[in-house]
Amino acid sequence: MSHPAAPFSLSDPVNQNDHILGAASARVTIVEYGDFECPSCQQAYRGVTILLKHFGASARFVFRHFPLREVHRHAELAAEAAEAAAAQGAFWQFHNLLFENQQHLKAKNLRQYAEQADIDVQRFDFEMGDHIYLQRVQEHIAGGVKSGVRATPTFFVNGALCDVSFGIDRLRAAVDSAMRA
Repeated sequence: MSHPAAPFSLSDPVNQNDHILGAASARVTIVEYGDFECPSCQQAYRGVTILLKHFGASARFVFRHFPLREVHRHAELAAEAAEAAAAQGAFWQFHNLLFENQQHLKAKNLRQYAEQADIDVQRFDFEMGDHIYLQRVQEHIAGGVKSGVRATPTFFVNGALCDVSFGIDRLRAAVDSAMRA
């Protein structure tokens, strides 16, 4: 009989379907469940960028979607667009564009970012029109719910929940601690 994952640990292990920055050999893996329209996620985006530069090859970063649809009207479509970009090898470029242009996440804006990312816009339009990646986004949400995610951003360091409600410094401390372990 299988038991549900503890609410404070990552239920779905990092795998080849994830969006990963950094090497599998990194000592520490940081997983973020985020929302492209969430102001706190935008702040975390800046902090994580600095953190990854600081830790270099010792850390890797994984981004998973957790659009808070009730609060952020454009977050789910933005997540789908990021997946459409990912299918063409441009996830991280698109991820950055979304956070850097967080106030502009309507469908027409997403299409402009696809053009900026220099991906096949016809393919992008088709996949967005058919919501090809909606199921993948919903799978990320389901995995987050199983892991106890309720808000964004939510971080896990080597599978353990890291509370950043009092600032991203907690994430750095958790990564430092994991490096020493």
